[in-house]
Amino acid sequence: MATAPTGAADRPDGGFRLRPYIRFLFGYDLQEISHIAPTMTVLDWLRLTKRHLGTKEGCNEGDCGACTVVVVRPDQGRLIYRAVNACIQLVGSLDGSQLLTVEHLKEDDGTLHAVQAAMVEQHGSQCGFCTPGFVMSLFAFSKLSGPSPTDQAIDDALSGNLCRCTGYAPIVRAARRACASVTSDRFDRNAAATLARLEALQDEATVQVGDSSGIFHAPATADALAEILVASPQATIVAGSTDVGLWITKQMRDLPVLVWIGRVRELRALDDSGAAIEIGAGVTYSDAREVLALHYPDLGELIRRLASTPIRNAGTIGGNIANGSPIGDASPSLMALGATLHLRRGGERRSMALADFFLAYGKQDRRPGEFVERITVPKPTRADRFRVYKISKRFDQDISAVLGAFWLRLDGDCITDVRLAFGGMAATPKRAAAAEQALRGRTFDAAAVAAAKTALTDDFSPLTDMRASAGYRLRSAQNLIERLHLELTHPDIETRLVGDKALAHVQG
Repeated sequence: MATAPTGAADRPDGGFRLRPYIRFLFGYDLQEISHIAPTMTVLDWLRLTKRHLGTKEGCNEGDCGACTVVVVRPDQGRLIYRAVNACIQLVGSLDGSQLLTVEHLKEDDGTLHAVQAAMVEQHGSQCGFCTPGFVMSLFAFSKLSGPSPTDQAIDDALSGNLCRCTGYAPIVRAARRACASVTSDRFDRNAAATLARLEALQDEATVQVGDSSGIFHAPATADALAEILVASPQATIVAGSTDVGLWITKQMRDLPVLVWIGRVRELRALDDSGAAIEIGAGVTYSDAREVLALHYPDLGELIRRLASTPIRNAGTIGGNIANGSPIGDASPSLMALGATLHLRRGGERRSMALADFFLAYGKQDRRPGEFVERITVPKPTRADRFRVYKISKRFDQDISAVLGAFWLRLDGDCITDVRLAFGGMAATPKRAAAAEQALRGRTFDAAAVAAAKTALTDDFSPLTDMRASAGYRLRSAQNLIERLHLELTHPDIETRLVGDKALAHVQG
């Protein structure tokens, strides 16, 4: 694999500066790569090119966690450690970061890192295949948690790692031991130098690399992104690669032109001010969760259950919307909140209600060369109530069979306005217009609930698939309206496994 000479100069190209190589730290070694397949995954690069074999290939679709690595990025004068799935992340997306694998963790004198030592001491490994992934997830977690993390925090950190032989109890004990014992490791001691090196790698250039199979673009500004997409409207836009990665590893698609938006600073903006929250299309679930949960606790709880920590660290809300999946959780939730979608093509911008974006299965109101720029989410008033319920076979890391999102504005017991949105019930995320009409202007009582449940049969004719039958989906959706009524009118009734009481002080 060819590498660019150190210090290769940026050059003008098409109105923006072009850098013909990606650059990142592999451990503490600078990598500058100018010739690489645009669809090369981090996992394949590690195992086939660098021969770092500690990172394993299991499912090759971001589910099992055997391939977990840690990517470190600078953010406002500090280092952010994030566990991600190497099997679906593209090498080009490492630009400007530090990549750490299990081989990098040992101390300078060769002793095990505290996380590795805790796994040994607590008997957290048997066959060992999954162990490197667990270690890397715990290593990233140890950089974020305090010395006494809660059981839920540990479970969340490990939600993307599967073990088939050891069992999770010893691994959880290892997590507690590691967090209690980690003081300063070599990464902490080198933090200032690492931060300076990573900040020096940040620039305004547009990265363009590739080989005979295609081209990988990584613009740094929204203007450069718009220009590239107008020139190459057939390009595949990549954000967190949590879906496109599977197109590569499972569907073996040819993707000759990839445009990664992870370097575009405007799309990474998250603004919580005024009457709304502005979410750039490149904001990850992990970055957005705290802000959204502050105003809508149910949305924060939904994000906690959405996929796993490594997926949330990479996946973006904007990418989930642009993908248009009928079973995506973000879209119906934000539709119920009355979110506005902002799109851009070249210098032209337009906005629309998020509910109007989805036209048919696999078809959205997005023109060639157009991209999602940001999402505006209104903040709640004291009269607003919002609930979102996810129905799935597993609590963590599972695709919804049905997702119901409900926003109501109340004047006493009267529903003055309402939005009900569902995922998994139609070919697109969709509002339940008939059920909304059955509730709007009525007292929220048993009769109104019954009318809304009946009206859902006019709104939806769901399909049967491997996740649920059509009858189950319709009955579940109807019962979620019943559950909404119980939560809002009988707060003493327990309706949830977790989270119910935590919502009361915010939304009660």
